Amino acid sequence: MSAKEPLSSMSQPVPELPVADVARAQQHYRDTLGFEIGWLYPDKEIGAVSRGDVVIFFRRRRPPFEPAVHWVFAEDIDASYRELKASGANIVDPLEKKPWGLRQFTVADLDGNRFHFHHD
Repeated sequence: MSAKEPLSSMSQPVPELPVADVARAQQHYRDTLGFEIGWLYPDKEIGAVSRGDVVIFFRRRRPPFEPAVHWVFAEDIDASYRELKASGANIVDPLEKKPWGLRQFTVADLDGNRFHFHHD
C-alpha cells in the first residue's frame, strides 16, 4: 500500500459577508470590533477589513438576505468578552458555559451576521 501524498498548504478561508452598505459595515467593524479598513472597491459593492491574521470581505446585497454565521476560537474568552462589551459590540448572547461544554458568547453586526466566540 502506498503512502498518500501530503496535501498542499492552504491559508485560512476569507469569509464574504452580506451587508446592506459596505462602507458602513467597514466603519462598524473598525469602531466596534477593532478591525482596520483594508480597501473599498470604487463602486462600493465590495470591500475588506482585517484584524491580525483575520480578513473579512463584505459584499453589498439587497435585503432581505440570509446573514452569515461564523465560529471564532478565542484563546482568552474572558478578555475577548470584556473587550467587545466595552467597545459597544452588539452581544446578543452573553458569555456562559453552554450545555455542550463550550464557554461562548455571540455578537451580531449591523446586518445580522453572527459570530459565536468560544473556548472549551
